[in-house]
Amino acid sequence: MVLIQLFEAMKFGSDKQKKAYIAIEKLGIMYELRTYHPVLCGTIPIGIDVEDSDLDIIMDVNKLDEFESQLKTLYGNKEKFKVKRTTIRFKEVVKANFVFNNFEFELFGQNEPVHNQNAYLHMIIEYKLMQKIPELKSKVLGLRKQGHKTEPAFCEILGITEDPYYGLIRYGIEEGIISKMN
Repeated sequence: MVLIQLFEAMKFGSDKQKKAYIAIEKLGIMYELRTYHPVLCGTIPIGIDVEDSDLDIIMDVNKLDEFESQLKTLYGNKEKFKVKRTTIRFKEVVKANFVFNNFEFELFGQNEPVHNQNAYLHMIIEYKLMQKIPELKSKVLGLRKQGHKTEPAFCEILGITEDPYYGLIRYGIEEGIISKMN
């Protein structure tokens, strides 16, 4: 529910959020790929984006061949389109990237419910931490503008020294922000 609220709130957010919302709607991606339960994740919906931030849309896909074919059909004509299949943290995934309406899109599909995917968990943890500790946003943005990736920036500020991607999830569990690790 939080993500639907974040996505809808982009209509009234920063200039970049409004433009991102329009691009997503114009592309029709949430409708075209609805069977995969697409969810917009990343820094733009929670307002910690930098100039080159992309639009990350994650999906729950159990038939990667069909998904890859559908991505090629729907978006293969978009600027800088590329699709690849790879393994990330022991799971096979399909990633597609392209540019539309001056936004870089990254579509990410794996056989995992979206609410268990790391991108989702990271964003929920980051969003809730910024609600709890408002000064965190400016500190993270400061590090992001220096070139830090999002999760490492949060971990540096919070004193998390382990792998930032797992460390942030562990921190979220320990703080009661999320209830389980995927």
